[in-house]
Amino acid sequence: MDVIGSRPQVFITHSSRDAWVAKQIAFHIQQCGALSFLDQFDLRYGDDFEEEILKAIDLSSEQLVLLTPWSKARPYIYVEIGAFWHRGKTPVVVLHGLTKQEIIGDEGIPVLLKRIQLLELNEIELYFEQLREKVLAWERQNHD
Repeated sequence: MDVIGSRPQVFITHSSRDAWVAKQIAFHIQQCGALSFLDQFDLRYGDDFEEEILKAIDLSSEQLVLLTPWSKARPYIYVEIGAFWHRGKTPVVVLHGLTKQEIIGDEGIPVLLKRIQLLELNEIELYFEQLREKVLAWERQNHD
């Protein structure tokens, strides 16, 4: 896990309609010992939205994409995914209200997302377990 900031940080990409679920995910990420970036918490009124998003992408070690029926129709979701991909960071995609088969069969979904292992929201604890392991490895590396 490459980390530029003081601790591993997970950038959460989501639709505003999925804000409550995204907040719950951010809480659990923090419980794992990592930082989270969620625009509703981390951006202030008057901030240059795109500039702050790009800074957060640079500071984040990974991206978690909450892909839902609402978010998959939002172009900005794919802009953020592309920004991470351009930096050599593959997203962790969590499906909520969608199946893996629906994603694979949807011509509007980028091929990148069809090639990676997708996680359903009911399986997200598996991601949190991996994140806890990454944070522990980061702590061992940075406290030796």
